[in-house]
Amino acid sequence: MDEIQILGYAGALAIGLVLGLMGSGGSLMAVPILTYLFHISPVTTTAYSLFVVGTSASIGSFDNLKRGLIDLRLALIFAFPAFITVYGVRRFVMPILPEELFRWGGHVVSKDMAIMVFFALLLLVASLAMIYKPIPSRLRIIGSAGYGCNYPLLFVEGILVGAITGFVGIGGGFLIIPALVFLLKMPMKEAIATSLFIIALKSLIGFLGDVGNLEINWFFLLSFTVLSILGIVLGSYFSAYIKGEKLKQSFGWFAFVMSLFILYKELS
Repeated sequence: MDEIQILGYAGALAIGLVLGLMGSGGSLMAVPILTYLFHISPVTTTAYSLFVVGTSASIGSFDNLKRGLIDLRLALIFAFPAFITVYGVRRFVMPILPEELFRWGGHVVSKDMAIMVFFALLLLVASLAMIYKPIPSRLRIIGSAGYGCNYPLLFVEGILVGAITGFVGIGGGFLIIPALVFLLKMPMKEAIATSLFIIALKSLIGFLGDVGNLEINWFFLLSFTVLSILGIVLGSYFSAYIKGEKLKQSFGWFAFVMSLFILYKELS
């Protein structure tokens, strides 16, 4: 095991720490760690990310279920179109995408490049949402009004989140939480817990779509996941002593720099 791999396994622990401290952001770290430190292809990386994030989010959801913070009915209404979409993308769409998508200005745009560039753009958006905080404050105000439901918009949002999860292997909490609060008028605390539950289910279902298409290194994947779960336990403990808002803003700057690095690496 070389120094880069040791750094990668330390990153697995950090993924769990971030999830334990903030309740989101794990997949934003998992994809670049698996791709650039372990040199795993982006298609396989996104599959591994789904498993790691899905398993880790499941651990956090058990506690939220016991505390009654998850609205199972609304979670399943939102998640149903996401389940179908993420499974369909992983099982049927990803395998048939050609390795060379198209040529642009004399440069070949490969499937791997497209995945990483799209991931970097999403990471950039998510980082800006964490750095600048007007949206969370608005969400708290809107989310305190009591439950309602815009089913057509909710269905479309579920399809969108499922497609993004299937293509780049991220949980999509930065898309799910605003949808739950704006479309369902769900209070913020319940929205965060319900979002984690949705992420857990759809990520694991998406991974099932990969089992028949990819050769999975189970020893590596389970080792990486165990370290992430250990990180969640540590992060949950330290969350009582660390201010979440300040941590989220710091992580936002880290994610911002990471997104620029990925764009530079893939496009240069």
